[in-house]
Amino acid sequence: MSRFPSLTELGSSLHNLPAGSGEAAAMAAARQRTLTKPPGSLGRLEDIAIWMARWRDTERPEIRRCQVLVFAGSHGIAARGVSAFPAEVTAQMVANFEAGGAAINQLARVAGAELKVVALEVERPTADFTVEAALSEAEFLAAVNAGYGAVTADADLICLGEMGIGNTTAAAAVAAGLFGGTGADWVGRGTGVDDAGLGRKAAVVDEALRTHAAALTDPVEVLRRLGGRELAAMFGAALAARHGKIPVLLDGFVSTAAVAPLAVAARDGLAHCQAAHRSAEAGHARLLEKLGFSPLLALDMRLGEASGACAAVGIVRAALACHNGMATFADAGVSEE
Repeated sequence: MSRFPSLTELGSSLHNLPAGSGEAAAMAAARQRTLTKPPGSLGRLEDIAIWMARWRDTERPEIRRCQVLVFAGSHGIAARGVSAFPAEVTAQMVANFEAGGAAINQLARVAGAELKVVALEVERPTADFTVEAALSEAEFLAAVNAGYGAVTADADLICLGEMGIGNTTAAAAVAAGLFGGTGADWVGRGTGVDDAGLGRKAAVVDEALRTHAAALTDPVEVLRRLGGRELAAMFGAALAARHGKIPVLLDGFVSTAAVAPLAVAARDGLAHCQAAHRSAEAGHARLLEKLGFSPLLALDMRLGEASGACAAVGIVRAALACHNGMATFADAGVSEE
């Protein structure tokens, strides 16, 4: 049975989202003040440890199971010349993931994470969203439910990523639909399009915004109309993580755009998430600013696949290693004054 059989039930699930444990966060913050270091000297590593404590509901959280979820989908908008690569690359890259030959396979292994690739009808592109909604209600709910169901209940940390030729155009359209602006404000070079391709991307987004103008006040409808299956699935996975109080590392522009409707629909809707990195895709920095995220890394990455999120797992592990393993002043016999 589907977790969300209707858009009404999906919308209802966005209200009264569970909060993290303020008590666990306070205990973790108190522990940080007793460790053998000047207060605040580990900077954001301290904040990350407290964030993990809040969402795992324990003073000393650990990452026993890290799950990397990569969702793949095909976009009808790719036929409009918005990508430097042909649409069939999506299915080819899914095969590469399964064969272990992609960047994310290597990064997941180094991070000590479990990689799960979910292909979402990659042989069937979404509709051209300049003409009609990218997904019907049934298609959208199927993708959201697939993402929701992909989350493992005992995961301690989740990395979200994607693969889909044309999806930076979809992400730009979703960002513009949620936060305003024109196509030119949000599109970037994606897979490496030239100036003409960049112009086509901007024009496609503007056309889509005009087509769906009447529906842009509903963040879930923005995602259904302007997104794609892999974006809907990442939204569903982020929602499942929130319901399970599992922290999430977001990858780049596409994954951030996919979950942004949570922030619009619910106050603190993305409090369980961190921006793993700031990608080189033009709209990502602007979207992070709109959402109030400060990225953990800035490595000029723009691959997708959860590659930036997976690279940041080591930062979280380092934060917890210090938080859990350092001696207190009392333990070490070190003067606090």
